[in-house]
Amino acid sequence: MPAMQVEHVSRWYGNVVAVNDVSFALGSGVTGLLGPNGAGKTTLLHLLAGLLAPSAGTVRIGGRQAFRDPDVYSMVGLVPEREAVPDYLTGRRFVRANAELQAVADAPSAVDAAIATVELTDAADRPIRTYSKGMRQRIKLAAALVHEPRILLLDEPFNGLDPRQRLHMMDLLRRMASEGRAILFSSHILEEVERLAEAVLVVYAGRLAASGDFRSIRRLMIDRPHRFTIRSSDDRALGAALLSDPTVFAVDLADGRLAVQASDLGAFGRIVAPIARAAGIRLHELTPTDDTLESVFSYLVRR
Repeated sequence: MPAMQVEHVSRWYGNVVAVNDVSFALGSGVTGLLGPNGAGKTTLLHLLAGLLAPSAGTVRIGGRQAFRDPDVYSMVGLVPEREAVPDYLTGRRFVRANAELQAVADAPSAVDAAIATVELTDAADRPIRTYSKGMRQRIKLAAALVHEPRILLLDEPFNGLDPRQRLHMMDLLRRMASEGRAILFSSHILEEVERLAEAVLVVYAGRLAASGDFRSIRRLMIDRPHRFTIRSSDDRALGAALLSDPTVFAVDLADGRLAVQASDLGAFGRIVAPIARAAGIRLHELTPTDDTLESVFSYLVRR
């Protein structure tokens, strides 16, 4: 059974459609949620957390309807993007409040463990109003983890974190995913998603534009050429030889390297070495230059 299942879900506010007929299912692992501002990312996370009722369709967590089900709330940890932390509380008291709301059996031990997990033990007894943005993000994560949920929903969790804290957050999320948790996080920093997520959901104008591994998505973008840079023992001769293959439709010599545009990623990978060998040319380097999450995202939201 999928940890999270969304079936033909829509959510509208009056005449504004925030989410429009979205379907997907997620199991354990880390999934990145991408989309421009206003695409519907936060609405999707709140639907999954059971805070919003879908206007149409069904949202299930662990097979249960998500909205207004206390058993679902116990399975989910949510870290919202917006500040919703009473700043007069200490970090420890805030996390303890969440432990009590979740009826955690040994609340003091669970609170200590959650705060240690996000490396805030030394600041746990300070008022939250004295925390930096990054510290507030981490105390919200501690509160979301205190009842050890199997599902984590994180809305821009890296906001305000310094480079060391970002690396720690990535390592923490990878470890929790390896333990069987299902993690869905939104981020506007594509590099972070590319480094952390095993799969992506791309939403645009409330609709699901694509889902899955971004490299697989890139290979399906058949109307956009695949670009490569090549270094060889004779770039000019290699460029001329490659143009004889029907999958290659453009070559260019620039900055000491050969730039090639091909219609099929797999086919080009199969023909480039034999063509170079037949021409007596040595290949030194072959690098795809647009097989990135940024390339996929730009294509999906701007086409």
